[in-house]
Amino acid sequence: MIKDDDKTRTSRRRFLAGATGLTAGLAAAGVTGVAQANDKNLPPNVADWSKSLGDGVAVRPYGHPSKFEKNVIRRDVQWLTASRESSVSFTPLHDLDGIITPNGLCFERHHGGIAEVDPHDYRLMIHGLVERPLIFTLEDLKRLPRVNKIYFLECAANSGMEWRGAQLNGCQYTHGMIHCVQYTGVPLKLLLEQAGVKPNGKWLLVEGGDASGLDRSLPLEKALDDCMIAYRMNGEMLRPEQGYPARLVVPGWQGNMWIKWIRRIKVGDQPWYTREETSKYTDLMPSGKARKFTFEMDAKSVITSPSPQAPLTRKGFTVISGLAWTGRGKVKRVDVSLDGGRNWRTAKIDGPVLDKACVRFYAEIEWNGEPLLLQSRAMDETGYVQPTKDALRKIRGVNSIYHNNGIQTWALKANGEVENVEVG
Repeated sequence: MIKDDDKTRTSRRRFLAGATGLTAGLAAAGVTGVAQANDKNLPPNVADWSKSLGDGVAVRPYGHPSKFEKNVIRRDVQWLTASRESSVSFTPLHDLDGIITPNGLCFERHHGGIAEVDPHDYRLMIHGLVERPLIFTLEDLKRLPRVNKIYFLECAANSGMEWRGAQLNGCQYTHGMIHCVQYTGVPLKLLLEQAGVKPNGKWLLVEGGDASGLDRSLPLEKALDDCMIAYRMNGEMLRPEQGYPARLVVPGWQGNMWIKWIRRIKVGDQPWYTREETSKYTDLMPSGKARKFTFEMDAKSVITSPSPQAPLTRKGFTVISGLAWTGRGKVKRVDVSLDGGRNWRTAKIDGPVLDKACVRFYAEIEWNGEPLLLQSRAMDETGYVQPTKDALRKIRGVNSIYHNNGIQTWALKANGEVENVEVG
Protein backbone atom coordinates (compact mmCIF):
# COMPACT_ATOMS: atom_id res chain seq x y z
CA MET A 1 0.00 0.00 0.00
CA ILE A 2 1.01 3.65 -0.29
CA LYS A 3 2.57 4.70 2.99
CA ASP A 4 2.11 7.98 4.86
CA ASP A 5 4.65 10.74 4.30
CA ASP A 6 6.94 9.86 7.24
CA LYS A 7 7.17 6.21 6.22
CA THR A 8 7.71 7.16 2.59
CA ARG A 9 10.57 9.46 3.54
CA THR A 10 12.11 6.70 5.67
CA SER A 11 11.80 4.30 2.74
CA ARG A 12 13.41 6.87 0.43
CA ARG A 13 16.35 7.37 2.81
CA ARG A 14 16.80 3.62 3.12
CA PHE A 15 16.80 3.30 -0.67
CA LEU A 16 19.40 6.04 -1.11
CA ALA A 17 21.59 4.58 1.62
CA GLY A 18 21.65 1.24 -0.15
CA ALA A 19 22.05 2.58 -3.67
CA THR A 20 25.79 1.84 -3.81
CA GLY A 21 25.07 -1.86 -3.55
CA LEU A 22 22.20 -1.85 -6.03
CA THR A 23 23.95 -3.65 -8.90
CA ALA A 24 25.31 -6.39 -6.68
CA GLY A 25 21.98 -6.75 -4.94
CA LEU A 26 20.11 -7.14 -8.22
CA ALA A 27 22.55 -9.75 -9.45
CA ALA A 28 22.35 -11.71 -6.22
CA ALA A 29 18.56 -11.63 -6.28
CA GLY A 30 18.49 -12.90 -9.83
CA VAL A 31 16.18 -10.10 -10.97
CA THR A 32 15.28 -10.48 -14.64
CA GLY A 33 15.09 -7.68 -17.20
CA VAL A 34 17.95 -5.65 -15.69
CA ALA A 35 21.07 -5.19 -17.80
CA GLN A 36 24.17 -6.12 -15.81
CA ALA A 37 27.06 -3.66 -15.72
CA ASN A 38 30.48 -4.38 -17.21
CA ASP A 39 32.75 -4.67 -14.16
CA LYS A 40 35.73 -3.10 -15.91
CA ASN A 41 33.75 0.14 -16.38
CA LEU A 42 32.73 0.43 -12.72
CA PRO A 43 34.53 2.51 -10.08
CA PRO A 44 37.36 2.65 -9.16
CA ASN A 45 38.31 1.61 -12.72
CA VAL A 46 38.56 4.16 -15.54
CA ALA A 47 35.68 3.45 -17.94
CA ASP A 48 36.29 2.65 -21.62
CA TRP A 49 34.58 5.85 -22.80
CA SER A 50 37.10 7.92 -20.84
CA LYS A 51 40.11 6.42 -22.66
CA SER A 52 39.61 7.86 -26.15
CA LEU A 53 38.35 10.99 -27.85
CA GLY A 54 34.71 11.10 -28.91
CA ASP A 55 33.09 12.54 -32.03
CA GLY A 56 33.64 16.21 -32.74
CA VAL A 57 30.86 18.72 -33.18
CA ALA A 58 30.77 18.50 -36.98
CA VAL A 59 29.95 14.78 -36.94
CA ARG A 60 26.42 15.32 -35.61
CA PRO A 61 25.08 18.57 -37.08
CA TYR A 62 21.56 17.66 -35.99
CA GLY A 63 21.42 16.01 -32.58
CA HIS A 64 20.20 12.46 -32.02
CA PRO A 65 19.46 10.48 -28.85
CA SER A 66 22.07 8.13 -27.45
CA LYS A 67 22.37 4.81 -29.28
CA PHE A 68 21.42 3.19 -25.97
CA GLU A 69 17.97 4.82 -26.25
CA LYS A 70 17.23 3.41 -29.71
CA ASN A 71 14.05 1.69 -28.50
CA VAL A 72 12.41 4.98 -27.45
CA ILE A 73 10.42 5.44 -30.65
CA ARG A 74 6.91 5.87 -31.99
CA ARG A 75 5.22 2.55 -32.69
CA ASP A 76 2.14 1.55 -34.65
CA VAL A 77 -0.40 -1.28 -34.73
CA GLN A 78 -0.83 -2.19 -38.38
CA TRP A 79 -4.21 -3.91 -38.08
CA LEU A 80 -5.85 -0.81 -36.57
CA THR A 81 -6.27 0.99 -39.90
CA ALA A 82 -6.81 0.09 -43.53
CA SER A 83 -3.67 1.62 -45.03
CA ARG A 84 -0.32 3.15 -44.11
CA GLU A 85 -1.39 6.50 -45.61
CA SER A 86 -4.40 6.72 -43.29
CA SER A 87 -2.91 5.47 -40.07
CA VAL A 88 -1.52 6.32 -36.65
CA SER A 89 1.66 5.94 -34.63
CA PHE A 90 1.84 6.22 -30.85
CA THR A 91 3.93 8.32 -28.45
CA PRO A 92 6.13 6.17 -26.12
CA LEU A 93 4.64 7.63 -22.94
CA HIS A 94 6.24 4.94 -20.76
CA ASP A 95 9.73 6.11 -21.75
CA LEU A 96 9.17 9.84 -21.12
CA ASP A 97 9.01 12.12 -18.10
CA GLY A 98 8.04 15.73 -17.51
CA ILE A 99 5.30 17.23 -19.68
CA ILE A 100 7.02 18.21 -22.95
CA THR A 101 7.04 15.62 -25.74
CA PRO A 102 10.16 15.63 -27.94
CA ASN A 103 9.30 16.55 -31.53
CA GLY A 104 10.50 13.24 -32.95
CA LEU A 105 8.24 11.25 -30.60
CA CYS A 106 4.93 13.08 -31.05
CA PHE A 107 2.27 10.66 -32.25
CA GLU A 108 1.16 10.82 -35.89
CA ARG A 109 -2.33 10.60 -37.37
CA HIS A 110 -2.71 10.95 -41.11
CA HIS A 111 -5.69 10.62 -43.46
CA GLY A 112 -3.78 10.86 -46.72
CA GLY A 113 -0.13 10.42 -45.81
CA ILE A 114 2.43 13.11 -44.99
CA ALA A 115 2.26 16.13 -47.27
CA GLU A 116 5.68 17.51 -48.21
CA VAL A 117 4.98 21.22 -48.67
CA ASP A 118 7.49 23.61 -50.22
CA PRO A 119 7.43 26.62 -47.86
CA HIS A 120 7.99 29.02 -50.76
CA ASP A 121 4.79 27.76 -52.40
CA TYR A 122 2.75 27.68 -49.19
CA ARG A 123 -0.32 29.93 -48.99
CA LEU A 124 -3.09 30.36 -46.40
CA MET A 125 -6.33 31.78 -47.77
CA ILE A 126 -9.09 33.42 -45.71
CA HIS A 127 -12.35 34.09 -47.55
CA GLY A 128 -16.15 33.73 -47.32
CA LEU A 129 -18.08 36.11 -45.08
CA VAL A 130 -15.24 38.59 -44.69
CA GLU A 131 -14.71 42.19 -45.76
CA ARG A 132 -11.26 41.57 -47.22
CA PRO A 133 -10.35 38.11 -48.55
CA LEU A 134 -6.66 37.56 -47.77
CA ILE A 135 -3.83 35.25 -48.75
CA PHE A 136 -0.82 34.86 -46.44
CA THR A 137 2.59 33.42 -47.29
CA LEU A 138 4.66 31.72 -44.61
CA GLU A 139 6.85 34.80 -44.39
CA ASP A 140 3.73 36.95 -43.92
CA LEU A 141 2.77 34.81 -40.93
CA LYS A 142 6.26 35.01 -39.45
CA ARG A 143 6.24 38.82 -39.64
CA LEU A 144 3.06 39.10 -37.56
CA PRO A 145 2.96 39.32 -33.74
CA ARG A 146 3.46 35.85 -32.29
CA VAL A 147 2.72 33.91 -29.12
CA ASN A 148 4.25 30.86 -27.40
CA LYS A 149 1.82 28.44 -25.76
CA ILE A 150 2.11 24.94 -24.29
CA TYR A 151 -0.86 22.70 -25.07
CA PHE A 152 -1.67 19.00 -25.22
CA LEU A 153 -3.07 17.52 -28.42
CA GLU A 154 -5.12 14.33 -28.07
CA CYS A 155 -6.81 12.36 -30.83
CA ALA A 156 -10.48 11.73 -30.09
CA ALA A 157 -9.80 8.02 -30.75
CA ASN A 158 -7.16 7.80 -28.01
CA SER A 159 -8.10 4.75 -25.86
CA GLY A 160 -10.77 3.99 -28.46
CA MET A 161 -9.97 0.27 -28.59
CA GLU A 162 -10.80 -0.06 -24.87
CA TRP A 163 -14.55 0.59 -25.06
CA ARG A 164 -15.40 -3.13 -25.11
CA GLY A 165 -12.70 -4.17 -22.66
CA ALA A 166 -8.93 -4.38 -22.30
CA GLN A 167 -7.43 -4.80 -25.77
CA LEU A 168 -3.92 -3.35 -26.16
CA ASN A 169 -1.20 -4.05 -23.60
CA GLY A 170 0.86 -0.92 -23.06
CA CYS A 171 0.14 2.73 -22.29
CA GLN A 172 1.89 3.64 -25.56
CA TYR A 173 -0.96 1.86 -27.36
CA THR A 174 -3.88 2.60 -25.03
CA HIS A 175 -3.07 6.29 -24.41
CA GLY A 176 -0.25 7.20 -26.79
CA MET A 177 -2.30 9.32 -29.21
CA ILE A 178 -1.36 12.42 -27.25
CA HIS A 179 1.53 14.82 -27.02
CA CYS A 180 2.24 18.11 -25.26
CA VAL A 181 4.52 20.73 -26.81
CA GLN A 182 5.15 24.46 -27.00
CA TYR A 183 3.69 26.04 -30.13
CA THR A 184 4.86 29.30 -31.65
CA GLY A 185 2.59 31.10 -34.07
CA VAL A 186 0.01 33.78 -34.79
CA PRO A 187 -3.29 34.08 -32.92
CA LEU A 188 -6.07 33.19 -35.34
CA LYS A 189 -8.04 36.12 -33.97
CA LEU A 190 -5.45 38.49 -35.43
CA LEU A 191 -5.80 37.04 -38.94
CA LEU A 192 -9.59 37.14 -38.79
CA GLU A 193 -9.52 40.74 -37.62
CA GLN A 194 -7.38 41.67 -40.60
CA ALA A 195 -9.88 39.97 -42.91
CA GLY A 196 -12.85 41.59 -41.15
CA VAL A 197 -15.47 38.94 -40.32
CA LYS A 198 -18.97 40.05 -41.31
CA PRO A 199 -21.72 40.17 -38.64
CA ASN A 200 -23.38 36.99 -39.92
CA GLY A 201 -20.10 35.01 -39.80
CA LYS A 202 -20.49 32.32 -37.10
CA TRP A 203 -18.47 29.30 -38.28
CA LEU A 204 -15.20 28.57 -40.04
CA LEU A 205 -14.44 25.81 -42.51
CA VAL A 206 -10.78 24.91 -41.90
CA GLU A 207 -9.13 22.79 -44.59
CA GLY A 208 -5.80 21.01 -44.83
CA GLY A 209 -3.49 20.80 -47.82
CA ASP A 210 -2.82 17.05 -47.70
CA ALA A 211 -4.17 14.49 -50.20
CA SER A 212 -7.28 13.88 -48.07
CA GLY A 213 -8.22 17.57 -48.01
CA LEU A 214 -9.32 17.03 -44.42
CA ASP A 215 -11.69 19.75 -43.27
CA ARG A 216 -13.77 20.57 -40.19
CA SER A 217 -16.30 23.15 -39.02
CA LEU A 218 -14.97 25.37 -36.23
CA PRO A 219 -17.16 27.78 -34.23
CA LEU A 220 -16.04 31.39 -34.64
CA GLU A 221 -16.27 31.88 -30.86
CA LYS A 222 -13.52 29.29 -30.31
CA ALA A 223 -11.41 30.68 -33.15
CA LEU A 224 -11.46 34.13 -31.53
CA ASP A 225 -10.68 32.72 -28.09
CA ASP A 226 -7.39 30.80 -28.10
CA CYS A 227 -6.78 29.22 -31.52
CA MET A 228 -3.56 29.93 -33.39
CA ILE A 229 -1.79 29.21 -36.66
CA ALA A 230 1.45 27.59 -35.51
CA TYR A 231 4.63 27.13 -37.49
CA ARG A 232 7.01 26.04 -34.69
CA MET A 233 7.02 23.22 -32.11
CA ASN A 234 9.42 23.36 -29.15
CA GLY A 235 11.34 26.11 -30.90
CA GLU A 236 12.01 24.47 -34.26
CA MET A 237 9.83 24.50 -37.34
CA LEU A 238 7.04 21.93 -37.44
CA ARG A 239 8.00 18.45 -38.59
CA PRO A 240 6.34 17.37 -41.88
CA GLU A 241 4.24 14.80 -40.02
CA GLN A 242 3.01 17.56 -37.72
CA GLY A 243 1.84 19.84 -40.52
CA TYR A 244 4.90 21.72 -41.82
CA PRO A 245 4.97 24.56 -42.52
CA ALA A 246 1.79 25.64 -40.65
CA ARG A 247 -1.08 24.06 -38.79
CA LEU A 248 -4.13 25.05 -36.78
CA VAL A 249 -3.97 24.76 -32.98
CA VAL A 250 -7.32 24.31 -31.21
CA PRO A 251 -6.47 24.08 -27.48
CA GLY A 252 -8.38 21.49 -25.46
CA TRP A 253 -10.37 20.20 -28.43
CA GLN A 254 -10.06 16.89 -30.28
CA GLY A 255 -7.00 16.49 -32.48
CA ASN A 256 -8.92 15.96 -35.71
CA MET A 257 -9.73 19.68 -35.65
CA TRP A 258 -6.07 20.72 -35.45
CA ILE A 259 -5.82 20.88 -39.23
CA LYS A 260 -2.30 20.21 -40.53
CA TRP A 261 -0.82 21.84 -43.63
CA ILE A 262 -3.69 24.32 -43.28
CA ARG A 263 -4.42 26.01 -46.62
CA ARG A 264 -7.88 27.54 -46.36
CA ILE A 265 -10.25 29.16 -43.86
CA LYS A 266 -13.73 29.99 -45.07
CA VAL A 267 -16.09 32.03 -42.90
CA GLY A 268 -19.76 31.02 -43.03
CA ASP A 269 -23.00 31.36 -41.10
CA GLN A 270 -23.48 27.67 -40.21
CA PRO A 271 -21.46 24.43 -39.90
CA TRP A 272 -20.64 22.52 -43.10
CA TYR A 273 -21.20 18.94 -41.80
CA THR A 274 -18.19 17.58 -43.63
CA ARG A 275 -17.29 13.92 -43.92
CA GLU A 276 -14.99 14.10 -40.91
CA GLU A 277 -17.81 15.34 -38.65
CA THR A 278 -20.61 13.10 -39.94
CA SER A 279 -19.33 9.69 -41.05
CA LYS A 280 -16.49 10.00 -38.51
CA TYR A 281 -15.76 11.81 -35.25
CA THR A 282 -19.29 11.45 -33.94
CA ASP A 283 -20.09 9.30 -30.92
CA LEU A 284 -22.64 6.56 -31.53
CA MET A 285 -24.91 6.12 -28.50
CA PRO A 286 -26.79 2.94 -27.41
CA SER A 287 -30.00 4.36 -28.91
CA GLY A 288 -28.44 4.51 -32.36
CA LYS A 289 -28.29 8.29 -32.33
CA ALA A 290 -24.90 9.98 -32.43
CA ARG A 291 -23.50 12.87 -30.44
CA LYS A 292 -22.19 15.55 -32.77
CA PHE A 293 -19.63 18.29 -32.23
CA THR A 294 -18.15 16.73 -29.11
CA PHE A 295 -15.21 19.06 -29.40
CA GLU A 296 -13.78 19.22 -25.86
CA MET A 297 -11.51 16.54 -24.43
CA ASP A 298 -12.59 15.54 -20.92
CA ALA A 299 -10.22 15.17 -17.97
CA LYS A 300 -8.09 12.07 -18.26
CA SER A 301 -4.97 10.47 -16.81
CA VAL A 302 -2.77 7.39 -17.09
CA ILE A 303 0.02 5.88 -15.05
CA THR A 304 2.96 5.62 -17.42
CA SER A 305 5.32 3.80 -15.03
CA PRO A 306 4.94 1.11 -13.91
CA SER A 307 2.95 -0.05 -16.92
CA PRO A 308 3.07 -3.02 -19.33
CA GLN A 309 6.07 -1.63 -21.23
CA ALA A 310 7.73 -0.37 -18.04
CA PRO A 311 7.62 -3.26 -15.53
CA LEU A 312 9.18 -3.15 -12.08
CA THR A 313 12.56 -4.84 -11.75
CA ARG A 314 12.98 -4.89 -7.96
CA LYS A 315 11.07 -4.58 -4.70
CA GLY A 316 11.30 -1.63 -2.35
CA PHE A 317 11.01 2.09 -2.89
CA THR A 318 9.28 2.92 -6.17
CA VAL A 319 7.99 6.10 -7.77
CA ILE A 320 4.69 5.83 -9.65
CA SER A 321 4.64 8.34 -12.52
CA GLY A 322 1.93 9.47 -14.90
CA LEU A 323 0.29 12.16 -16.98
CA ALA A 324 -3.03 13.98 -16.60
CA TRP A 325 -4.79 16.55 -18.79
CA THR A 326 -8.10 18.27 -19.42
CA GLY A 327 -9.58 20.28 -22.27
CA ARG A 328 -11.52 22.51 -19.88
CA GLY A 329 -8.69 24.42 -18.25
CA LYS A 330 -6.22 23.21 -15.65
CA VAL A 331 -5.84 19.92 -13.84
CA LYS A 332 -6.53 20.58 -10.17
CA ARG A 333 -5.71 17.20 -8.59
CA VAL A 334 -4.70 13.64 -9.43
CA ASP A 335 -5.37 10.65 -7.18
CA VAL A 336 -3.68 7.26 -7.29
CA SER A 337 -5.06 3.89 -6.14
CA LEU A 338 -3.20 0.61 -5.57
CA ASP A 339 -6.28 -1.55 -5.06
CA GLY A 340 -8.45 -0.95 -8.11
CA GLY A 341 -10.19 2.17 -6.86
CA ARG A 342 -11.24 1.16 -3.34
CA ASN A 343 -8.79 3.54 -1.69
CA TRP A 344 -7.21 6.70 -3.07
CA ARG A 345 -4.35 9.01 -2.21
CA THR A 346 -3.60 12.41 -3.71
CA ALA A 347 -0.50 12.31 -5.91
CA LYS A 348 2.11 15.05 -6.17
CA ILE A 349 1.90 17.23 -9.28
CA ASP A 350 5.39 18.42 -10.15
CA GLY A 351 6.25 21.03 -12.75
CA PRO A 352 4.05 23.68 -14.39
CA VAL A 353 0.26 23.48 -14.26
CA LEU A 354 -0.94 25.26 -17.38
CA ASP A 355 -4.23 25.80 -19.16
CA LYS A 356 -5.04 22.85 -21.46
CA ALA A 357 -1.62 21.28 -20.98
CA CYS A 358 -0.47 17.98 -19.50
CA VAL A 359 0.71 17.76 -15.90
CA ARG A 360 3.15 15.22 -14.49
CA PHE A 361 2.20 13.43 -11.27
CA TYR A 362 4.16 11.18 -8.90
CA ALA A 363 3.34 8.92 -5.97
CA GLU A 364 6.01 7.22 -3.88
CA ILE A 365 5.36 3.71 -2.60
CA GLU A 366 7.16 0.84 -0.90
CA TRP A 367 6.44 -2.27 -2.98
CA ASN A 368 6.86 -5.58 -1.17
CA GLY A 369 6.06 -7.77 -4.16
CA GLU A 370 2.32 -8.08 -3.58
CA PRO A 371 0.02 -7.83 -6.64
CA LEU A 372 -1.49 -4.37 -7.10
CA LEU A 373 -4.21 -2.82 -9.23
CA LEU A 374 -2.85 0.59 -10.22
CA GLN A 375 -5.20 3.41 -11.18
CA SER A 376 -5.16 7.20 -11.48
CA ARG A 377 -8.00 9.70 -11.76
CA ALA A 378 -7.82 13.36 -12.71
CA MET A 379 -9.95 16.26 -11.51
CA ASP A 380 -10.00 19.63 -13.25
CA GLU A 381 -10.74 23.14 -12.07
CA THR A 382 -14.38 22.90 -13.23
CA GLY A 383 -15.01 20.13 -10.68
CA TYR A 384 -15.14 17.37 -13.30
CA VAL A 385 -13.84 14.00 -12.04
CA GLN A 386 -12.51 11.35 -14.43
CA PRO A 387 -15.07 8.49 -14.46
CA THR A 388 -14.62 4.75 -14.25
CA LYS A 389 -15.01 2.82 -17.48
CA ASP A 390 -18.19 1.18 -16.17
CA ALA A 391 -19.74 4.56 -15.34
CA LEU A 392 -18.87 5.82 -18.81
CA ARG A 393 -20.32 2.75 -20.52
CA LYS A 394 -23.62 3.05 -18.64
CA ILE A 395 -24.20 6.37 -20.40
CA ARG A 396 -22.31 5.99 -23.67
CA GLY A 397 -22.55 2.25 -24.38
CA VAL A 398 -19.77 0.52 -26.34
CA ASN A 399 -20.52 1.55 -29.93
CA SER A 400 -18.14 4.53 -30.07
CA ILE A 401 -14.40 4.67 -30.63
CA TYR A 402 -14.09 8.29 -29.48
CA HIS A 403 -13.77 10.22 -26.21
CA ASN A 404 -12.99 7.29 -23.92
CA ASN A 405 -11.57 8.93 -20.81
CA GLY A 406 -12.36 6.10 -18.40
CA ILE A 407 -9.96 5.24 -15.56
CA GLN A 408 -7.21 2.86 -16.70
CA THR A 409 -6.21 -0.15 -14.58
CA TRP A 410 -2.79 -1.83 -14.65
CA ALA A 411 -2.35 -5.14 -12.81
CA LEU A 412 1.13 -5.27 -11.25
CA LYS A 413 2.09 -8.90 -10.72
CA ALA A 414 4.41 -10.37 -8.07
CA ASN A 415 7.18 -10.78 -10.65
CA GLY A 416 7.03 -7.08 -11.59
CA GLU A 417 5.24 -7.56 -14.91
CA VAL A 418 2.24 -5.33 -15.64
CA GLU A 419 -0.92 -6.12 -17.60
CA ASN A 420 -3.87 -4.14 -18.95
CA VAL A 421 -6.98 -5.32 -17.08
CA GLU A 422 -10.54 -4.30 -16.23
CA VAL A 423 -12.04 -4.19 -12.73
CA GLY A 424 -15.70 -4.17 -11.78
